[in-house]
Amino acid sequence: MRSGIVYLVGSGPGDPDLLTVKALRLMQTADVVLYDRLVSQDILDLIPKGVSRIMVGKESGHHCVPQQEINRLLIKLAKNNRTVVRLKGGDPYIFGRGSEEALALRQAGIEFEVIPGITSAAGCSAYAGIPLTHRGMSRSVQFITGHLRDNEPLDVDWEKLTDAQTTLVIYMGLANLELICHSLIKAGLASDTPAAAVQNATSRNQQRVVSTLKDLTTAVHHSGLQAPVIIIIGKVVSLAYELDWFSSAVDQLEQEHKFDEIVSA
Repeated sequence: MRSGIVYLVGSGPGDPDLLTVKALRLMQTADVVLYDRLVSQDILDLIPKGVSRIMVGKESGHHCVPQQEINRLLIKLAKNNRTVVRLKGGDPYIFGRGSEEALALRQAGIEFEVIPGITSAAGCSAYAGIPLTHRGMSRSVQFITGHLRDNEPLDVDWEKLTDAQTTLVIYMGLANLELICHSLIKAGLASDTPAAAVQNATSRNQQRVVSTLKDLTTAVHHSGLQAPVIIIIGKVVSLAYELDWFSSAVDQLEQEHKFDEIVSA
């Protein structure tokens, strides 16, 4: 690896087995890793002890480190001939603000590379048993942010999101879930459209709520889901139970773990 370079790396939705080979190699050979709040502990555990770590995570309503400060830190480290991995949950260029950091690096004359990661929408849907597209149900997908910076009101053309043949995937929409569901129904999307919310996707403590558009807010409230949550709306959600493979896999792992504990006791 060259020094004085920044790698904008997507770490995927949380399961370390979903890291790309290149992402893992860069994490293990960098001088310093700057990571977000949504990067899972299992992935952080793959960083060698000799590599410096800096947590710059952001969450709704509270920014641990302002974006401009993150940009300045990346530039400073690279100018000091450090090889820097900027580790992000999901993919750097899908609601990850990776392009903002890339622009700041380019303007400062800093060399950088972008290493894509499995975006949360793809990982979440696959592990929740929900295909993003399915013949006869969904012919397109829209990725939408449910939260704007500085808690600004959502400014969305809801009528453009009411195609019954489109799957909607909403990032960071938990806080505005009631508004989102109400606005989509008001704009013309059928209230009985299947809808789901998935917390901690791809991890052993993944939880999902499957409901309808009109009942999703209540179902999520009763379930106690907390961020990070991905919301999926569309006919494809109706396949969630039939195509659920992950719950069975987790149950099997837990049974094997309990058996190992009994044998070793």
